[in-house]
Amino acid sequence: MTTSVTELPARLVDPTWLRFVSTSEMTVGYHDRGTGPVLVMIGAWGPRPGATASLAYRAVCDALADRYRCVVVELPNYGLTGPVEYHEPVHDVAVRGVLAVMDHLDIEHAPVIGSSMGATTAIDLALAHPGRVDSLVVGACHASTGGDPYLLSPFPSEVWRLSTELDEDPDSTDRLRRMLRALWYDERLVTDDIVREMIDLRRLRADHGLADRASVSVPHSNMAALAELELPVTVVHGRNDRMVPYEQALAIGSYIAHADIRLLGRCGHWPPFERPDAFVDAVLSHLRRESHR
Repeated sequence: MTTSVTELPARLVDPTWLRFVSTSEMTVGYHDRGTGPVLVMIGAWGPRPGATASLAYRAVCDALADRYRCVVVELPNYGLTGPVEYHEPVHDVAVRGVLAVMDHLDIEHAPVIGSSMGATTAIDLALAHPGRVDSLVVGACHASTGGDPYLLSPFPSEVWRLSTELDEDPDSTDRLRRMLRALWYDERLVTDDIVREMIDLRRLRADHGLADRASVSVPHSNMAALAELELPVTVVHGRNDRMVPYEQALAIGSYIAHADIRLLGRCGHWPPFERPDAFVDAVLSHLRRESHR
């Protein structure tokens, strides 16, 4: 299915900064905004297609683009990247998309920022290609494809169950609304406009959804390998995350002894969207520490 940029919902996709790079595997969408040292950001898990990296990071880029070049990469089958059918760990597919953008833009290495699925992708990238990643700001994530064991919280999580229900009826406005209300802490963020535009994008990029539902993500554990990471790491996690409980931030920190951990109150699964000021503060503090190493 071919869709022009002008047809995409403006709230979800800022056309001013949107770019694409094509590989033999897929088309990768990304936003390239600002000037200065490069920060690579990777999109967050959510309703796919429908959720976008532009929505997740727009407020963060608003705050950072006057001093940093923000390269924000969309995840596979989220509406801007794909369609791609895979039968392997999904984060490996996402890593290839990030590397395609970095290579296309001649970015040899950079700090990498990710939340949710984007954070697991960032961890995967740092483990597989350590020379490309200067430091990590991650959170709201598992370390591993397929998840990591919880000690206290039930698995699968509430949001994961709602996502499965949405996959059974992809055009359901009610199911999408229920998922978003659990995904984010403040239900006022789930506006009629966002729900309508996500539904529009899901219909415009239905082929991405079909490819995603036909795919099989093969589990792969990264937890033990976290101890190999020597680069600076900051973990930012929502205290009220109902997708990935905040015990995961503590678990990741237990393997990366030098990592700093920030828990954000009144915040669900998308810290850069729900608490952008706090997220930016964490990023800037992380970058200051990195520059003084």
